[in-house]
Amino acid sequence: MAEEEVKFRVTIDGIPVDVAPGTSILNAARQIGGDIVPPAMCYYSKLEDSGGKCRTCLVKVSKGSEKDPRPMPKLVASCRTTVMDGMEVQNITSPEVVDARKGVVEFLLINHPLDCPVCDQAGECKLQDLGYEHGADQTRYEFGRRTFERIDIGDKIQLHMNRCILCYRCVYVANQLTNKREHGIMYRGDHSEISTYIEEALDNDFIGNVIDVCPVGALTDKTFRFKNRVWFTKPVDAHRDCPSCSGKVTLWYKGADVLRVTGRKDEFGEVEDFICNTCRFETKQTSDWIVEEPTQVDKESVINSNHYYNFNPPAVIKENPALQEANAEQLARTEKLK
Repeated sequence: MAEEEVKFRVTIDGIPVDVAPGTSILNAARQIGGDIVPPAMCYYSKLEDSGGKCRTCLVKVSKGSEKDPRPMPKLVASCRTTVMDGMEVQNITSPEVVDARKGVVEFLLINHPLDCPVCDQAGECKLQDLGYEHGADQTRYEFGRRTFERIDIGDKIQLHMNRCILCYRCVYVANQLTNKREHGIMYRGDHSEISTYIEEALDNDFIGNVIDVCPVGALTDKTFRFKNRVWFTKPVDAHRDCPSCSGKVTLWYKGADVLRVTGRKDEFGEVEDFICNTCRFETKQTSDWIVEEPTQVDKESVINSNHYYNFNPPAVIKENPALQEANAEQLARTEKLK
């Protein structure tokens, strides 16, 4: 007889869920879904050892477990804290958590410039969403912001270090998806920065994925840079027979032109299958792909404002024979008066 699978019951904002032992509070909340899922700027489920850097996913554990019901004395990072049987967690229902998250966002924005009008990440930026939800009216930081020059760390990747929040995602991608890692965190404290020491050093076939995992606009695609706003494009799922990767991508259309190619992302903004540089940069013709269907877009996303769910959207002006006939008569009368 097969052994019964052990499950832990955890309650998050009053909603119970049964999860496997070893599950983090963040992933338990993701199984419930909705607004109670804590935001995550550094955690990435597809990357080992990620998380614990940005502190935006802080939650309050009001009950440790059934065996030890004492609350945890401090707020904890939900991406790094595993659940216990009988644990009770407060996220958006705790004023303490909301206030702490507001402080974390203020801290992240100390050096991050508010250049959303010229940033290619605008409309897809998690920090932009957090700033809208928890941002303060003005910063209390009185010192000068650190600034860096934009550099090319690959022939098609540009690093704008001013926007970086040191989430380490790009470092993990290079370390876990490529054969060698040529970039990382240099220096310490307020001087910490992502760099390679040698410009244009990133040339691995999967290094383009650092663009997809970056939660802000620090790493951008030079082939798409300043070409269009993301909410003016239409994302469509497509695939191709690629010898290097899964070949499953999202094509971003403006009219009949493919402006960029990205990996497909799930509801939490994480890439499902990492793609190679050939799919990302070299195949931007519709004939290169087998088009599947329009990408499902969150209804609260600005991308949804220009989205459609079928390949034949209705005409902006519907045909009206009676109106067309009346216009023709008016035109004829006008011609006679000339």
